Amino acid sequence: MKIVFMGTPDFSVPILEMLYQKHQVLAVVTQPDKPVGRKKELLFSPVKQKAISLGLPIYQPESLRKEYQFILDLKPDYIVTAAYGQMLPEDLLNHIESINVHGSLLPAYRGGAPIQYALFDGLKETGITIMYMAYAMDSGDIIKQDKVTIDSDDNTKTLTQKLSNLGVKLLDEVLSDLSHGIVHRVPQDERQVTFAKTLKQVDEQISFTWPTSKIINRIRGLSPDIGASMYINQTTLKCFKAISSDIIMDKSIQAGTVLDIKKNLIIKTIDGAIEILEIQAPGKKKLMIKDFLNGQNIIKQGDVFIEGMKRNG
Repeated sequence: MKIVFMGTPDFSVPILEMLYQKHQVLAVVTQPDKPVGRKKELLFSPVKQKAISLGLPIYQPESLRKEYQFILDLKPDYIVTAAYGQMLPEDLLNHIESINVHGSLLPAYRGGAPIQYALFDGLKETGITIMYMAYAMDSGDIIKQDKVTIDSDDNTKTLTQKLSNLGVKLLDEVLSDLSHGIVHRVPQDERQVTFAKTLKQVDEQISFTWPTSKIINRIRGLSPDIGASMYINQTTLKCFKAISSDIIMDKSIQAGTVLDIKKNLIIKTIDGAIEILEIQAPGKKKLMIKDFLNGQNIIKQGDVFIEGMKRNG
């Protein structure tokens, strides 16, 4: 089959590799390069890096809605998208059958952050949906679905790897079926729709007034790349890994209070306590907590972490 592939993050890379091996990839469409760091150096997306290594033509339109004629001119059999990051214009969808690889069991978690929200919500399983694309976010008919188990130590990276591998398998099966004239499509049940919209800065904050399990799940969903923001003594710290603590304490102690800082960083939550395992101070590298506590002067025992919205109050 002749395919135009559209994707951007790590999730998309194994899917592109499978398409390259088994089909004719006419072009790869990915998001524009982003300036990063103090020097504002341009960062290539993981899909662009892979496309370069495979010698494939690359397109990076700022707005696909205004710049899609090149896809029509290529006359592909299918467009395949996997976490591309832009809505496809209606005219393009009307002219070329488009298939999406989505990281949830639709109609649950429509949107740009289904993997993160599955972790935020403490799900025990999630999955992949292969679907026909329609001109509304993740609303098209379902072709095929399957599940993966979410383990207690999964974070966004590990769960993304699981889902991407499953996406490769399911997409391969779907394209094989289509090549033999086998068509499956089941409309989504709109009564079951939930959303996992692209993360905003406020979604990166944790509050120790939450239950311990909710805090840990939020940290898992933000690790290992973003990190969960927490605020103390006018400083923003990023947490990348934490576990529940069984420390015995006075339950009347204020949530957010630092209970132990000698060998471990243990913080009171609304229903217990949490032990921070991996942390990052502003302008510093990620550190395991033992290395962070050795010589740090940001936190003292008895200090209180505050909610992000109150940090400037």
